[in-house]
Amino acid sequence: MSQKEPDSQIGYLHSEDTYPELIIECDSRSLCTDEAVGKDLWKKAKYQKRPSFNLVGETEDEQRTYGKSDIDRIWVAVDGMGGDYAPGTILEGCLRAVELLPLKIRFVAEPELFDLAVQELRLEDKLQRALSNGLIELIPSGISIAMSEEPTMVRRKCRASINIAMDLVRIGRATSMYSAGNSGAVMASAIFRLGRLVGIDRPAIGALFPTKDPNQQVLVLDVGANTDCKPSYLHQFALLGNIYSQYVLQVEQPRIGLINIGEEDCKGNELCLKTYPLLMAENRFNFVGNCEGRDVLSGNFDVVICDGFTGNVMLKFLESVGSVLLEVLRAELPRGRRGKVGSAFLQRNLVRIKKRLDHAEHGGALLLGINGISVIGHGSSKALSVVSALRLAYSAAHHNVMSDLKKLSTAIVN
Repeated sequence: MSQKEPDSQIGYLHSEDTYPELIIECDSRSLCTDEAVGKDLWKKAKYQKRPSFNLVGETEDEQRTYGKSDIDRIWVAVDGMGGDYAPGTILEGCLRAVELLPLKIRFVAEPELFDLAVQELRLEDKLQRALSNGLIELIPSGISIAMSEEPTMVRRKCRASINIAMDLVRIGRATSMYSAGNSGAVMASAIFRLGRLVGIDRPAIGALFPTKDPNQQVLVLDVGANTDCKPSYLHQFALLGNIYSQYVLQVEQPRIGLINIGEEDCKGNELCLKTYPLLMAENRFNFVGNCEGRDVLSGNFDVVICDGFTGNVMLKFLESVGSVLLEVLRAELPRGRRGKVGSAFLQRNLVRIKKRLDHAEHGGALLLGINGISVIGHGSSKALSVVSALRLAYSAAHHNVMSDLKKLSTAIVN
């Protein structure tokens, strides 16, 4: 059956003609408060199982259709309803990402809101082209989880976009998932649907911070998943961060530091004092000592460990630094004709500074410690942040970081 041309009633997520083979599994044991909505929505989609599913080139027919270069693309599931500007800007970022990165996207969203966003942002042509080329597939969801709702709502709204995207990873339809939605809900959904790695008590959110070395980043974790931590949690964060730094960031022997108010091992609160000897006694990574706040971006550390409360404060502070610095530079540049000439000479430098400090350039944080790859984006994510986060998801999947994390999990248990 031929595809219909988009019109005022786009209906991308409603039409079987546009997307005839929606593939999804929903846990029937979950409680749904949107059951009636879910049934009405999901009966519009045609379900069918594929006997064999290969994440890099599915079937021979698809390989011939997509071409050799497309065979190397990997599937990423995207929570299209997550974020302050969803679903429009999330879709816009995804459309850019499939042009820049070797990936394909399964985009999960509420049909009516999705259709409105496509029309408002005039994305019809770009979307239709991506759909025709097999770079994006659309999957309908039920009522999504709002930023203000409790994380436990993932148990009641089983057809929420976060849950469906997570399920795509669980059943092998995607190598990783991305969401800029409710971070607590993303973590809860990941734990309920993917599960924790054996031996890991608490997953941690790891964010990449820039350093004074333009070629180096520092991985900081936890930045928000666990506001209250035990020393054993921080020890596990160090093990997880060491693996990620080695195999994804390609750091041969990551230097691991513990956030503290001083370099001496006798300083700090009770958590730091009890964690320090655990890290010092560990021979599976290179612990180099305490890291003061001024040293986080120094380039002297590759991984920095802290509780989620401290990490989140640092993350939010860093997000403000780039914009404040650029505003200060603009205010201090000379005005008038001489100022314009000077600004023209400095333009490239300002762009480079912004690129290094702008949090949109580092648009996602990896949820480490779960049995799958999940990237959490900023709630205020726009298109550039989405592209950056999807680049992170691709990098983690491409470097097969889960294989190494599972080996670590086995070693912890043994």
